[in-house]
Amino acid sequence: MIGSFKATIAEPFAASPSLSSQKPDASNHRHICSFSKLSLHKNGGVVAQISKNSAGLTYKDAGVDIDAGSELVRRIAKMAPSIGGFGGLFPLGDSFLVAGTDGVGTKLKLAFETGIHDTIGIDLVAMSVNDIVTSGAKPLFFLDYFATSRLDVDLAEKVIKGIVDGCQQSDCALLGGETAEMPDFYAEGEYDLSGFAVGIVKKDSVIDGKNVVAGDVLIGLPSSGVHSNGFSLVRRVLAHSGLSLKDRVPGEAVTLGEALMAPTVIYVKQVLDLISKGGVKGIAHITGGGFTDNIPRVFPEGLGAAIYKDSWDVPAVFKWIQEAGRVEDAEMRRTFNMGIGMVLVVSAETSHKILEDANRAYKAYRIGEVVSGEGVSRPFSSNSYEEILTTFNMFEFVLQIVLKGSDFVLLADGFAWLSQEILLGS
Repeated sequence: MIGSFKATIAEPFAASPSLSSQKPDASNHRHICSFSKLSLHKNGGVVAQISKNSAGLTYKDAGVDIDAGSELVRRIAKMAPSIGGFGGLFPLGDSFLVAGTDGVGTKLKLAFETGIHDTIGIDLVAMSVNDIVTSGAKPLFFLDYFATSRLDVDLAEKVIKGIVDGCQQSDCALLGGETAEMPDFYAEGEYDLSGFAVGIVKKDSVIDGKNVVAGDVLIGLPSSGVHSNGFSLVRRVLAHSGLSLKDRVPGEAVTLGEALMAPTVIYVKQVLDLISKGGVKGIAHITGGGFTDNIPRVFPEGLGAAIYKDSWDVPAVFKWIQEAGRVEDAEMRRTFNMGIGMVLVVSAETSHKILEDANRAYKAYRIGEVVSGEGVSRPFSSNSYEEILTTFNMFEFVLQIVLKGSDFVLLADGFAWLSQEILLGS
């Protein structure tokens, strides 16, 4: 018996070369059903029972429309063609100044609920400096904006302390900022944050992804958890689950509040060290848009990413989010970092050295490779029936749909032929 999975007429994660001509028309892609049970029969047939009313939570349901955000960026790019990277580059002599700005989103809501204010400043710094280091830039200085309806000096001091800690971790100066007190604008005890970072990189040392080729390796650096994206969905899942922030993450020693408020990892020193050793061609900061939208941003046109399943440790908090919210795999990958906060695109030779060093000094994972084509895919394991089923659009091979009581029964007699084709490598 194979566990529950979502059957969707949609783009497959990866396609077998022998079946590439048989992909369904993308214009007809639509969600069909959720399987609560799926069993394989020795004769090659597949029987699946479809449970009804099992739609999971989505980021859009929680109020965040990633597609709308992408459309706005596209429109802005028409007016300011230089935007679109993780950081903006401004020429200065033989160098570029690289600038980035960000906030921490609705993670602030959890800070208000948990009373954890001394690390949210680390998140603020991380979101900007991690963006600009993707160009190979060393952060120079950071500016902050703190806004509230009534200034609570003790609380603000805790927040600023976190910002100072973040600047120390990224070896940059806290150059200044703005504290705005705006009566009646925010709820009592609440505030908002924005951050701005500027770094510098020599023009001949910019990491821009232009030299990325098929066969290059994707190295993932682990995250501390959710970091600072996806919290609108997290909060919706939390409300749906009936648990509180004081409840423990299933199977873990920490509470949900502690796991969710873990500060974003600042990768600056580690990434700059890796860049200095050579062979780094592209870097992606995994933030809003998750794997699906961020990794392809550093590739030349015509290239995509194949991600290896189970190639890194996914933190328990993500497993809880997915199970408690019944969030689909694709939605998880497009919303969260799934345990990988930064992805480096490197040559095969460089990957060996990084992974050897990782065994001694830090954690890093070989999570995939660059492939011809576009987007982010997940290859199947050739000896796994489950991978075959979840990778391919099985409805291409369904020969009969029979209504039985309140469930549908799917009989896919063509599955034996498909699995044989794959296992023989045809």
